[in-house]
Amino acid sequence: MKFGVVVFPGSNCDIDCYKVLSNVLKKDVDYVWHDTENIEKYDVIILPGGFSYGDYLRCGAIARFSKIMDSVVKHANKGKLVIGICNGFQILTEVGLLPGALIRNNNLKFICKTVPIRVENNTTPFTLNCEKGQVINIPIAHGEGNYFIDEEGLAQLEKNNQIVFRYCSEEGLIDEKSNPNGSVKNIAGICNKAGNVLGMMPHPERASELLLGNEDGLILFKSIIDYLERGHFE
Repeated sequence: MKFGVVVFPGSNCDIDCYKVLSNVLKKDVDYVWHDTENIEKYDVIILPGGFSYGDYLRCGAIARFSKIMDSVVKHANKGKLVIGICNGFQILTEVGLLPGALIRNNNLKFICKTVPIRVENNTTPFTLNCEKGQVINIPIAHGEGNYFIDEEGLAQLEKNNQIVFRYCSEEGLIDEKSNPNGSVKNIAGICNKAGNVLGMMPHPERASELLLGNEDGLILFKSIIDYLERGHFE
């Protein structure tokens, strides 16, 4: 079992992801530079948060053309696992592995705080240790985390059970008050139809040690590990 954390110019959460996997979970993990083309040895590719290429055009718009992304698309098409966190989610939409787009928060401000999210789909490799409807507290840190998709696309997401997380209240209520950025239907994370590619704006790697006050995010990484150990990957 081997993890690869992609490093783009401007990534700033790559170290967090690496440390959780190596120090906390004791797993084999590498940093993978953005111009790497051969990623066949990795079972899981993580696109971390940050500001790839400074987000000068549009979040993820330049990173989408990095050499590694063609390999990431092939990796995903083989059924291997890909998770994009925050800026990584934005990159996944730019490259077309996930539908929709991430636009400016509706208050036009950068938001950095811990929020509750509700697990909508616990059948993915990333959520198999979760209960459907379970509320976990995960930090967000973004200025363009407002998930948008048209009505037809939303209908497809709902039909295919691709909505994985929604922003909610501490009690699990989905309402406008619990939506921090204006995302359509409070969407905080989605997967592709096959379920092997996940994009989410909240940062589970920032909630994976009690030293940081919260380890709710560990459930996602442990789900991935259990999924692979059970042999479902093959």
